[in-house]
Parts: sequence; C-alpha cells; structure tokens
Amino acid sequence: MSETSKPKDLLMDRAPRLGDRLLPISEAERQARVRLAACYRVFDHLGWTESIFNHITLRVPGPETVFLINPFGLHYSEVTASNLVAVDLEGRPVRPAGHPVNLAGFVIHGAIHGHIQAAHCVMHTHTTTGSAVACLEDGLSHDSFYGAQLHGQVAYHDFEGVTVNLEERARMLASIGDRRVVILRNHGLLSWGETLEEAFMWLWLLQRACDIQIAAASVGRMTRLSADVLARTRLQAGARQPELCRAVFDAWVRKVDALDASYRD
Repeated sequence: MSETSKPKDLLMDRAPRLGDRLLPISEAERQARVRLAACYRVFDHLGWTESIFNHITLRVPGPETVFLINPFGLHYSEVTASNLVAVDLEGRPVRPAGHPVNLAGFVIHGAIHGHIQAAHCVMHTHTTTGSAVACLEDGLSHDSFYGAQLHGQVAYHDFEGVTVNLEERARMLASIGDRRVVILRNHGLLSWGETLEEAFMWLWLLQRACDIQIAAASVGRMTRLSADVLARTRLQAGARQPELCRAVFDAWVRKVDALDASYRD
C-alpha cells in the first residue's frame, strides 16, 4: 500500500512524555481549564459541534508552551475542566491523560500555537453554513453586517485531505500569515486570538457572515457595499474591542451556567 493510500490513525499516544518532569497543575491552568470547558459548552449550545470532532485549544499561562485540548471521543457536551488534556507542542500529554488526542487537532492547532506567538487560543468548526461557504469558489461575501467587519481579514488555505500530515503545516502557516480568521477551503472555519474571548468573537463574526450569506443566496442577490463602507466597518469590528469580546463571551457562559454548570468539575 502506498503512503498516500495508507490510512492514518487519528489517535495520538495518550502516554505522558517520558524522561521529563511532569508538570503540576498551576492555579492559572485551573482557571484556563474552567474557561475553556465553558467554551466547549457554549459551542454545544450554539450547535457548533461535529460529533466528537473539531477542537478549541487554549495555551496555559506560564513559561512552558503547553495547551489544553478536548479529549478525543467525547462530545463537547461531555467536556469538563478536569478531562481536558494538556499537551506540549509535540502532542505529548504533560501528565497522564484519561483520553487520547485527535491527530488532526494536534497538527492544525499545534502548528498555529507553535509558530504564531500571539495565538493563545485556536478554534476550528465544521458548521453546515461555514463549510458550505468554504466550498464556494468565491468564498465569503463581505456584503453583510458581519461580513463587512471581516473585509480584508480572511485568509484561505486549500484543502489537502484530512489534516494529519506534518508537512502541510508550513503551507498552512504561509496561507494564514497574520490573519486571525481562516477559511479552510472545502473544509471549515478557523479563528485564533490572543485570548479565548477574542478568538470567539472572530469566529462569531465569521459564522454569522456565513449564516447570512447562505440564507440570502436562497432568495436573491446581496446588495453590494461600497469600498468606503467596507473599509470603515472593518475598523469597527467587534473582535478588535477586548472589553466587548469578553462581555459577549461572558453572556454565553452565564447562559450555559444556567442550563448546566457541570463543565466546571
């Protein structure tokens, strides 16, 4: 069987790295775990889920490059602060883990965390409307309230198959550049930010732009916005306002807390 036709295992080794000191859980990591687990529940509430697939990763504050990722095999509704897996940039758990990590998540998120210094949080989805726009030849329309905020902000990366090959990383990073909103062509959506709240707001804008574009396509053509309006709206994007990003995300956390706060365990 050739290398290109040989199926790849989607599971990373769950054994902790050997020969290294196992990192204790700091108070900063505990707080990051709760915040990230809340984000998984927010995604579940919004319907931004794809069975047991996709990922949200968050870098743990501290001197070592360690980030938290969801345990592979659990639905977002089952993710809790305690079952998130802490891994290094090689994808190795920094302490014993009860679940494996998805290889595709490690390849995509590890590349961004490892090479974009400001990327403390990375989010990736396969929503229906997001994936539909990703499949369109012309990509995202900016002729909507949300799309206009993303004008000149969206990177595109061509589909190369399930993202399990490390050699794709360099090409993906070249495609992304410094843009925090990414459409993975024929695949899905991605965002990154210096904070979880910022990454969420960028993804929110992108997802809403996709929703409106697909809805509008069923009834007619979208009214074109002028270059001046697009330029002005881009500067007013909500994701550029840290206080607004936090307020938006906090509102969703309160919503999921009222429904089920078990993610905090």
